[in-house]
Amino acid sequence: MKIIIVAPQPGDEDVVIVRCASLDQRLITMLLSFQAANTELTGYLEDKIVRLNYQDVFYFESNESRVFAYCHSEVYEVKYKLYELEEMFSPLDFVRCSKSMIVNMEKIEYLSPLFSGRLEAHLKNGEKIVISRQYVHHLKVRLGIEEVEP
Repeated sequence: MKIIIVAPQPGDEDVVIVRCASLDQRLITMLLSFQAANTELTGYLEDKIVRLNYQDVFYFESNESRVFAYCHSEVYEVKYKLYELEEMFSPLDFVRCSKSMIVNMEKIEYLSPLFSGRLEAHLKNGEKIVISRQYVHHLKVRLGIEEVEP
């Protein structure tokens, strides 16, 4: 497979063209998730309403029936359930790391092992979060460290 990326002219809309001999289910799934992925969401901070880009979010955390988006130095409340955010952003390298948290894998600087099979993710903003034992294998698969179990 060959991938060609061409920058559009200023003012032109981004367009993705797929040219293939046969369209298999894996490709269809990838294209649908790419097309459906909403890359912006609304965040609330005190009296401000802000448009957040997914690239600015380090992780989402659920706390007392509220969900927060943690960016570099700000924390915004978002009006989605955690499972909805997981569905929206899983094609974009967000992965569940505990029952109450989804992390942006692009923001992980490195991982450290902890006791009981857990991992500690050191983020690029200096924060540390714990990857629960239940989610370690899935994270390692997404990072290409482990293979999917049959």
